[in-house]
Amino acid sequence: MAQRISYLRNEALPTVRPGYPGNKLFGNEFANGEELFEPSFANLLRWQLSTNPQKEEKKRDTWAPEVMDCAAAFSSTEDMLVWLGHSCFLLRVAGVSLLFDPVLFSSLGLKQRHPLPCPPEALRSIDFLLLSHGHRDHLDEKSIKLLAAQNPQMQVLSSLRMAPLLRGMVPGLAVQEAGWWQQYDLGPASPLEITYLPASHWHRRGLADVNRVLWGSFMIRVQDRLIYFAGDTSYADHFEQIEARFGPIDIALMPIGAYKPAYMMAKSHVNPHEAAKAANVLRAGHVVPMHYGTFALADEPASEPLRQLREVAAGGMLRGELHAPVVGQVLRWPEWE
Repeated sequence: MAQRISYLRNEALPTVRPGYPGNKLFGNEFANGEELFEPSFANLLRWQLSTNPQKEEKKRDTWAPEVMDCAAAFSSTEDMLVWLGHSCFLLRVAGVSLLFDPVLFSSLGLKQRHPLPCPPEALRSIDFLLLSHGHRDHLDEKSIKLLAAQNPQMQVLSSLRMAPLLRGMVPGLAVQEAGWWQQYDLGPASPLEITYLPASHWHRRGLADVNRVLWGSFMIRVQDRLIYFAGDTSYADHFEQIEARFGPIDIALMPIGAYKPAYMMAKSHVNPHEAAKAANVLRAGHVVPMHYGTFALADEPASEPLRQLREVAAGGMLRGELHAPVVGQVLRWPEWE
């Protein structure tokens, strides 16, 4: 029997793309635009039973990102960008502190390959917690509980149907849900705009919740600057749609890791070459890589993603300027031309 098609959005928020009806649902599952994607158990089994052709290379590759202390960044009022590892960033814009996709601790199946660049207790004065989606390497319950306890003023900006999941972790947590192309309500005095945008990905945390919670990306506009956080995504036409709506992006935070084997990962993550292509489509002036080095999620050796992206940039195939910070390094993004 054919699944019922419907569309969902947060009717309390404005939709910035004219004529967009909301996110498409096949029954109770969100889609990637018009297409439903469900990860294949057969591919997972094939991956688990096959031999990685780079197995020995990966074993020998002990590279991990360098780490420097950044505890002072959370007590500063200066605008900055700090990579905390994997897909977690502290971004301060116009004095407002945003934290993206924090996973502050190792957990079952997710062992951190480098230390956090500051004590978890230092993560205070967070105004908005931005959660792109619900996968465990982006949404960690222990981290959410700690951040909520240390930042009682913090509001969460996330996706459709995320609130029940988060409030199961922290009852009463302030959560604002958005569908793709919807702008969050930050209040009339806010110096910035934040819009939830598409990504080509999927959702699962348990056995029976495939695609029940939406995934996506974020655009932050402050004055005349645009900062894009791509979340987790494969390469798809949403990058062209975003560029058509917003124009050239000033800074793109782009994932580059967890792409091998392609038959398992190509519908979930971009590889370094695809990340560069996406940044070029967005006409990004500056590119900051993420989603590599912290967790061993796929078959590629640890140092390969950044090495390949640097090769792309050195070959003149990356339109924007590449910034590959060490973990905890403070980047003064307002100074970038």
